[in-house]
Amino acid sequence: MSIIEMIREHPDVGADFNPDLAQAVKHAMYCSAICNSCADACLAEEMDMAQCIRMCLDCSDICQALSWVAARRTGGDVPTIKSLLETCVLVCRLCAEECEKHDHDHCRRCARMCRECMEDCATALEGMNQAASV
Repeated sequence: MSIIEMIREHPDVGADFNPDLAQAVKHAMYCSAICNSCADACLAEEMDMAQCIRMCLDCSDICQALSWVAARRTGGDVPTIKSLLETCVLVCRLCAEECEKHDHDHCRRCARMCRECMEDCATALEGMNQAASV
């Protein structure tokens, strides 16, 4: 099952399908899960990982919120989706920067996913802003 196809097939989407936003939703879902898993793995590390855990949990929650809100296509709440995209870009960057400080495989994987999600959210936001100015 694909969340992208689920969004595309929504009765209210029609010709208004935004592939960049759908991709951001997909990667926000993955990023949420990976950040959550990274936070759990950080708990098992012997060093103090408190800040990394905090950043991963915050990123996980914000990515999850974005994926839920942006996947809803009935009606529409463009200002909220844009705000969540902006917030997701910020928190993914901060989480990636924190994870990149650690030499753990789980942190490296988390940082890569955060950077990918950050790029997708920035692309989706740029597209929505361009569409609004037309």
